[in-house]
Amino acid sequence: MNYLPKSLATGFVLALFASSAVFAATHPVTGETLAEDQTFTYSLLDEFTSVDPQIVEDVSGADIVRDLFEGLMNQDADGNLVPGVATGYSTNDAKDVYTFTLRDNAMWSDGNPVTAHDFVYAWRRLADPATASPYSWFAEIMALENVGDVMSGDAAPETLGVTALDNHTLEVRLTSSLPYFAAMTTHSSTFPSPEWIVRTSGNDWTKPENIVSNGAYVLTEHIPNERSVRERNPMYWNNDDTILEKVVALVINDENVDFTRYLANELDKGTVPSGQYIRLKQDYPDEATSFPRLCNYYMTFNLSDSGPEAFKDVRVRQALAHAIDRSVITEKILQAGQINAFTFTPGATAGFEVPPVAFGQMSQDEREAKAKELLAEAGYGADNPLSFEYIYNTSEGHKKIAIAAQQMWKEVLGAQVTLANQEWKTFLKTRGAQGFELARGAWCGDYNEASTFLDLLTSPSGYNDGKFSNAEVDALMLDARTMDDASSNYTRVEEILANEMPVIPIYHYAGVFMLKTDVKGWPYNNVEQNVYSRNLYKVAK
Repeated sequence: MNYLPKSLATGFVLALFASSAVFAATHPVTGETLAEDQTFTYSLLDEFTSVDPQIVEDVSGADIVRDLFEGLMNQDADGNLVPGVATGYSTNDAKDVYTFTLRDNAMWSDGNPVTAHDFVYAWRRLADPATASPYSWFAEIMALENVGDVMSGDAAPETLGVTALDNHTLEVRLTSSLPYFAAMTTHSSTFPSPEWIVRTSGNDWTKPENIVSNGAYVLTEHIPNERSVRERNPMYWNNDDTILEKVVALVINDENVDFTRYLANELDKGTVPSGQYIRLKQDYPDEATSFPRLCNYYMTFNLSDSGPEAFKDVRVRQALAHAIDRSVITEKILQAGQINAFTFTPGATAGFEVPPVAFGQMSQDEREAKAKELLAEAGYGADNPLSFEYIYNTSEGHKKIAIAAQQMWKEVLGAQVTLANQEWKTFLKTRGAQGFELARGAWCGDYNEASTFLDLLTSPSGYNDGKFSNAEVDALMLDARTMDDASSNYTRVEEILANEMPVIPIYHYAGVFMLKTDVKGWPYNNVEQNVYSRNLYKVAK
């Protein structure tokens, strides 16, 4: 069966209208008068982990990588698949062999052509244990042929199920049927890498003076923990339809400072300080925005051997989860449309119906009563109070949530909880090395299907930082890969999670930020928020 993305025709129409949108001074489709300065400046809470497609592991870094590099497929403003480097793809009836046809005018920023071999190199690099990619597990859930043996070092990367049939044809062989495989190629870890630069520059290949990329922008400046700049790539195959000339990301750790700088017009997109959305929506109705996002906010228990003995008792984990009043967090602290969470998977996920797990059906009074009962059964009380440390990455919003939870645990359970915050990269290392007791967690879907969340809590997952392991969950998620409708498996997994409570779901995200009215093209209907700066533009004020 052949698949051509539904907006392929739209791309051809836009190409007919566009010569160079910037020089025309009007938008080629809408006719809006464009601003002279096409620079978009926005804020980041933390320094991103990397701009190497196979190394980046955070959302803000992936947003930058999406500008610098282009994968096989992209998404449109509604989250639908559209052509990237690939113009389309076909698959066999079993959906375990995918063949992508690559465009012949895709170029790297140094003038070299982008070929199927660049994707083969990148995907082998992702799975190769020598790369030590924190996202190598993504290659495994892509079900690439022989990926397990490659990742374990028992087979050479050359045996991975991806082959360049010629410069413009990429064949991918899977170990099982995966109907949503093409959607997974919008993820940054699957983007191509320039082998000749990686080999000559080593770990320094992503520095502005060395980097070669194939996306709409190139990295021209990077001052860690301060700013990064990306500018238009004249070699990009669709450069004529790109309008923004420059994108600047500023690292601002304080949300109040962030907002002040937004009001001073130093930022085109800025942060809504925690608890201020309602007021700001009234004061700036056309700038403050909130919409559903494909992300969750949770707390993860360290269930590894290094974790506290108390958390190995499921009653303790359940008690802590029951004691949190999520409405206080969403309605009193955040106040921006976030949804109370009792499941790990957000309701915004395509094809997912939130199951009515038992503790989510209780009133808060009932949950708190149950929490006290559970903790007493586990042997904790006034004479033997539960004590532990909760860590989170530095942010005023995370701090407010941590303090609220600390107070709830103390008032309901008499628990003695200490709080600690860490800088983002330190936090990731601490969590990844199981150097914590209870830690903040959050996940934004890598693709729009429930497995992008639930695979996170399987035994092999590279981001299962709490080291939860349940044989039934592992089997259900493995079986789900080959099912036409895996909803019953996903429901059962959520029920197991609600009983075993390896994580405490807190809320499901809303996209909340400030955006200047002269910035157009933001994809509000894309719940994954895969934003491509080349689709944004600024109109004259």
